Amino acid sequence: MGYLKYEMMFFFFMGLVLIFKAPFCNGLTDPGDVVAMNNLYISLGYPPLRGWLLVGGDPCGENWEGVECVFSNITSINLSNANLGGELGDSLQFLGSVIHLDFSNNHIGGIIPSALPPTVRNFSLSGNQFTGSIPIAFSTLSQLLYLLIDNNRLVGPIPDVFQQLTSLVILDLSTNSLDGQLPPSMGNMLALSTLHLQNNRLGGTLDVLQDLPLQDLNIENNLFSGPIPPKLLTVPNFRKEGNPFNTTIILSPLEAPTPSPSAQSPTSSEELPWKRPIGPSSPIKTMPGQSKKFLTAKAIIWIAIAGVSIVIALLLCITLSRCVRAKRRDKIAKEQYFDSYKSSSEKPKPDESSNETLVRPQERTSLPPKLQHHDQQRFMNSKRSVRSSKDMRDSEIDMTDTEDDIFLPPPPPPPFSVENSGQIPGVPSSIERPLHSQHLNSMRVFTIASLQQYTNSFSQENFLGTGILGSVYKAELPDGKLLAVKKLDYNNNIAIKQRSDEEFFELVSNISKLQHPNIVELVGYCAEHGQQLLVYEYCLNGTLHDALQIHDEIHKKLSWNRRIQIALGAAKALEYLHGVCQPPVVHRNFKSVNLLLNEKLETLVSDCGLAPLLSSFTLSQMSGGHNSYGYSALEFESGSYTCQSDVYGFGVVLLELLTGRKSYDRSRPRGEQYLVRWAVPKLHDIDALSRMVDPSLNGSFSMKSLSRFADIISSCIQREPEFRPPISEIVQELLQVI
Repeated sequence: MGYLKYEMMFFFFMGLVLIFKAPFCNGLTDPGDVVAMNNLYISLGYPPLRGWLLVGGDPCGENWEGVECVFSNITSINLSNANLGGELGDSLQFLGSVIHLDFSNNHIGGIIPSALPPTVRNFSLSGNQFTGSIPIAFSTLSQLLYLLIDNNRLVGPIPDVFQQLTSLVILDLSTNSLDGQLPPSMGNMLALSTLHLQNNRLGGTLDVLQDLPLQDLNIENNLFSGPIPPKLLTVPNFRKEGNPFNTTIILSPLEAPTPSPSAQSPTSSEELPWKRPIGPSSPIKTMPGQSKKFLTAKAIIWIAIAGVSIVIALLLCITLSRCVRAKRRDKIAKEQYFDSYKSSSEKPKPDESSNETLVRPQERTSLPPKLQHHDQQRFMNSKRSVRSSKDMRDSEIDMTDTEDDIFLPPPPPPPFSVENSGQIPGVPSSIERPLHSQHLNSMRVFTIASLQQYTNSFSQENFLGTGILGSVYKAELPDGKLLAVKKLDYNNNIAIKQRSDEEFFELVSNISKLQHPNIVELVGYCAEHGQQLLVYEYCLNGTLHDALQIHDEIHKKLSWNRRIQIALGAAKALEYLHGVCQPPVVHRNFKSVNLLLNEKLETLVSDCGLAPLLSSFTLSQMSGGHNSYGYSALEFESGSYTCQSDVYGFGVVLLELLTGRKSYDRSRPRGEQYLVRWAVPKLHDIDALSRMVDPSLNGSFSMKSLSRFADIISSCIQREPEFRPPISEIVQELLQVI
């Protein structure tokens, strides 16, 4: 044994020497992770795992068995049922970004490491041969979601280590030799839904568990005593056999029932009021072999449960009744609203000489669909060459003109209610609008000639930028109002799917439904001579990317609190798209160049609803270029893009706000070009985190808010989509940072 010990020490030191001499610049994996994996390989007894080496190697680049990475950092080790022996050793603590550790169903022995990586979320050692006690190191794993150490040989009491484990969902300590009482800190696990403690020697009461949101509780074959808390009896899957429970329940809060006149008085001082017969002539009968005291307590428990059930049922009935009445009121209000709306459409038409006449929604919906399509085609095919110079200066097409009128199908009401004090066109101000009605703006239809005039023939001086979907130009109307014109580029950009006029009108209608304070408003459109353009409101301070990288004056205005507000505005826009809109709207192009800043430096997200323009045929082709700029999650390469992929892009934007860096910067050293790859190892090191903050902030932030902001970023840029939180949770987290 002594010889083997010295031999292992020799290999360990030789490994360190060779590792530090190895040319790490040629490998993908972080050097610190490589050292930790080499040491783990030694501790496990050199198992025959594909790719694993004693010294050096590249776990991420060479796809070591059971190892998954995000860029250069190991994030997951899954070696379940791998026939492993040996021990875990102390190397796991040096894996700075790992979130998933699964060594279940092996033959690993020794003690559970006393130091573990604080980033781990899923930790499973089930079905091994671990001995000793549960380490206090678990108290530092504040991000734990699943902790499974069942079916081992652990002994001693459960340590009081759960103060910080408020996110833990599943805890399994079953089939060990644990004893003692449950620690008080178990009551802090406010997210716990599954708790398995069966087949141990645990004792005491269960009071500490009574306020937890448990759905599955197994405490079979232990030594628990005392009465079971009533709240635990409502757990859907509660298994408690094999415990010497004392079923006596103290009912001091309950009022003792009044004895009937025919009931006899107690024969001894031990007969308490609630032991007397219930009812005028129906005393509770005792079953053979069962004490009267037990039956009485059990009956009262059932009475209490029945009473609670009746109260809940009454509350549900009242709630449903109110909902039905509210729906009936909404229906009546809507009928009155549309009746008034219909009567208002009988008013005389606006002056036909006006160049900006708006068609009232009710008049447009009265047209048959075929006539609408006919008018659209007639507009598309009308010849503009005979127009006079005055007509070429018109800002919009006269909607009442008999030769060139066009009727865009009215956009349905937005999918959520927003109070708006504006007047609905065609509706008298005396009519009260229903709660779910909103200002229905008629879309403005522009001609190519007018947009050429307003953009100075799409000149370079009015050029604002270009992206996957096309170029954007600034337009100035005769009244001085500024707009932004997006010119969809179907000819030079293979990423955009060519759409027919009918599909384009449908797209415009869908975009017009997106009404939110943090989403850029679609003002109008142009579909003429094979061109398709979208006209948006103009944001004075440009894009967030330019504010961080180009415009120094705006950059100086981006204080820490302002950056949090910008992030919160963008998150609320995504929350609206993902959660309020039905079906959910996936942005699919979420990055800092699509976040605009108005004159108040408030966030407005652009390109919302334009995902259908991106051809699925080109997703794999785009992933290379798109991913090279650091915004795309890994699942994008396989053509899969969901709401959680938007969350990843949002996390990259948060990194830009934090560091002031670009998502991809070729001018930086090789190891710093990709922002996510460079930043991930530093997010959980408070010193490194402080050094990576944008220098222009001059330390004008608290370390608490900085740490919370880093935690949000870390959760957003997880490798697996299912580990990224929904955007609604991120909104709540950002509200706490402010």
